[in-house]
Amino acid sequence: MTTLKGKGVYGAIALGRISVFARKEASVKRTHVNDTEAEKARLAAAKEKATEQLQEIYNKALKEVGEANAQIFEIHMMMIEDEDYNDSISSIIETQSVNAEYAVAVTADNFAAMFAAMDDAYMQARSADVKDISNRIISCLSEENNESTATGEKVIICADDLAPSETVLLDKEKVLAFVTAFGSSNSHTAILARNMNIPAIIGVGEELLNSVRNGDFAAVDGYTGEIFVYPDEETKSRLEGKRAEDEEKKRLLQELKGKENITLDGTRVNIYANIGSVDNIGAVLANDAGGIGLFRSEFLYLESSDYPSEEQQFAAYKRVLESMAGKKVVIRTLDIGADKQVDYFNLAKEDNPALGYRAIRICLTRPEIFKTQLRALYRASAYGNLGIMFPMITSVCEVQQALDLCEQVKKELKADGIEYSDKVEIGIMIETPAAAIISDRLAPMVDFFSVGTNDLTQYTLACDRQNAAIEQFVDTHHEAILRLIEMSAKNAHAHGAWIGICGELAADTGLTESFLRMGIDELSVSPSFVLKVRDAVRRCDLSK
Repeated sequence: MTTLKGKGVYGAIALGRISVFARKEASVKRTHVNDTEAEKARLAAAKEKATEQLQEIYNKALKEVGEANAQIFEIHMMMIEDEDYNDSISSIIETQSVNAEYAVAVTADNFAAMFAAMDDAYMQARSADVKDISNRIISCLSEENNESTATGEKVIICADDLAPSETVLLDKEKVLAFVTAFGSSNSHTAILARNMNIPAIIGVGEELLNSVRNGDFAAVDGYTGEIFVYPDEETKSRLEGKRAEDEEKKRLLQELKGKENITLDGTRVNIYANIGSVDNIGAVLANDAGGIGLFRSEFLYLESSDYPSEEQQFAAYKRVLESMAGKKVVIRTLDIGADKQVDYFNLAKEDNPALGYRAIRICLTRPEIFKTQLRALYRASAYGNLGIMFPMITSVCEVQQALDLCEQVKKELKADGIEYSDKVEIGIMIETPAAAIISDRLAPMVDFFSVGTNDLTQYTLACDRQNAAIEQFVDTHHEAILRLIEMSAKNAHAHGAWIGICGELAADTGLTESFLRMGIDELSVSPSFVLKVRDAVRRCDLSK
């Protein structure tokens, strides 16, 4: 058994035969031409044909992965008309009197190298896009068909890398999984894989293509990023069991997927998902969540050795919004402190960090950190349906300061000519008794509330949720907690705001009917609980 390791970009299990992706590379030779104008005319015709092909791919992607993810092919069509790109090709044809194929290939190498050398991971991933459109133009010049899809039995596709167009053109009915030697989680290919629900592993390295051949039997674990070539019986049995569990979940998913979150008496509620990383988006989509009700942005800080830059944050938020294809995405601003410590923040040791310097308190006293995040969020808002949510609110003053910083950021972006959406919803977490009690004053200031029941329980009952010794005293159904939630719901609706629950109680189906009777508009849970909560909602009858 040979074990290879990469990065899983869509969690699922696949067992089957390997098919090494055979790309029909267009052979490019440098040839001298006498009529450079004729050569440029050939180029124009090839670009027109390439654009027609991309339009067809866009139409296919639109149906399979949604408008936001299909937009990459609109971008490819725009790149074909990029002035710098075309000036380079034309200049090479004219000054060197060479064929268009060669001029396109040289330009592709130069531009791809330029993108690859950039510090920003998102821009580095654009290197593959330049090569993709250039190979398409060269194929059109050579009148070769470069489209390659899997045929015959279902197979595990192994390749050096897959361009976005190659990924979309894969016949999902014939592909068990795909594994690539190269690629990044920021690439459009990775985004497309997650949205197409294809088990996928990227970045295995050059040893991949040196270790596999057509027909080899393999097992792919998209959760761990491992591929096992000729797995032993123990590994095979373990993964078959894991796959069987997945199949059972899929069976339940198929029964409820696409069905409305509506009670027997016609009351509707949104069911969203909570995630802590960009890599969890696939689970959100696979479980048919209506959106993301809580995206914990602190993962960017927890996984970094220094403050993440505006560009790093922008790339992550943009990727989430693009992947969700217009569905609501609520991103909670930085919630560091308490049980989430980050060394480079240099936070002082506290006797009771849960009641100390954390979340919005850090953001308002270190505005340079907060404004960097807000700039990244508002820039990303141009790519989807964004809600921004402030944690650990206890006063009107805190909300007003946060709103003032938002206005500052928007004015700065506007002055810089940077696009952002003017439809961003602003919300706050109701996770302190103080916020719930003054929710009548807070509601007019924001568009929504989201109840964080984990902290609300802790602060209401004076029970440290990290202390196992007092677990018996933690009553998550305590009347005081439920009254605070109901009070917040009443005040939200009285002032035109909506209210959701994003804490663990949202997944407690024993409380689903109670929450709906309070007027809760949205329940946001871990992706694996979406269908369970949908089932509970559909069984409720609020008319009784």
